[in-house]
Amino acid sequence: MPAIRLRLPAMRQSTTDGLLLVDKPAGMTSHDVVLAARRAFGESRIGHAGTLDPFATGLLVLLLGRATRLLPHLDGVPKEYEATIVLGSETETDDLHGAVVRTAPPPSDEAIAEAIVQLTGPLEQVPPAYSAKRVDGRRAYEAARAGVALDLAPARVEVFEWRDVVRDGARLRATIACGGGTYVRALARDLGRHAGSAAHLAALRRTRSGAFRVQDAVTVDAIREGRTAPRPALDALPTIPHVALAPEDAERVLRGIAVPRTSDASRAALVDSRSGSLLAFAEGAGSSWQPRVVMRKVD
Repeated sequence: MPAIRLRLPAMRQSTTDGLLLVDKPAGMTSHDVVLAARRAFGESRIGHAGTLDPFATGLLVLLLGRATRLLPHLDGVPKEYEATIVLGSETETDDLHGAVVRTAPPPSDEAIAEAIVQLTGPLEQVPPAYSAKRVDGRRAYEAARAGVALDLAPARVEVFEWRDVVRDGARLRATIACGGGTYVRALARDLGRHAGSAAHLAALRRTRSGAFRVQDAVTVDAIREGRTAPRPALDALPTIPHVALAPEDAERVLRGIAVPRTSDASRAALVDSRSGSLLAFAEGAGSSWQPRVVMRKVD
């Protein structure tokens, strides 16, 4: 039987669909970074995997174009931070920008060590008064600025470890690995309280989010000056199997049709065997891979 050339559907994928790792400087909001990327790449659809406070620096994970639909499927744990904590004073914002509301003698090294033990593992953490948490539709920071104290419910978070802990007088430096949703400002505040003293966060740098590292990030200046470009969307899924598909299965996936499952993995990145580009994020369903996020438009 003679070979039959398959006619695949026309496919369109923007060159801006992809991943961008940014080293955010102090003084910018996460939204400021998104705006800079929108202007530089002419792409309005940009999302980030976790905000950073304006005073914080470090890794901000951006997805652009159709890749924004991959955000719920990113492996963003653990998150790692380099934190500097000031001992002996607590502020209204739990960081260096708030007014001091309480002072106490700095704790002993032994008290700090015991507090760190208590602040490791699954925790019920009360968010900072100045946070984006909502109570009855109102942001906590909006209420705090108006002088209204909201009753913020504790949230379940997890701190995996504190390491490289170094004390220099009233300053404590540590690397903290934690799960999503953890406020490092609140950890600093609670470290002081658990140690029988007071404390607040003076500096914060995110160095890791899941498989992504700040040393692989680009600067905002590089984005503005056109010296960088988004990485392929496939790079956003480094921790799950990459399954290469033959042309006939690629055609099915682009139409949202399941294809035969080739492993016991629960999730996979389905890849075009010819171009090496991402076709879809898929989940295992019985003996099939079911496309959940298709990366290309089909004409």
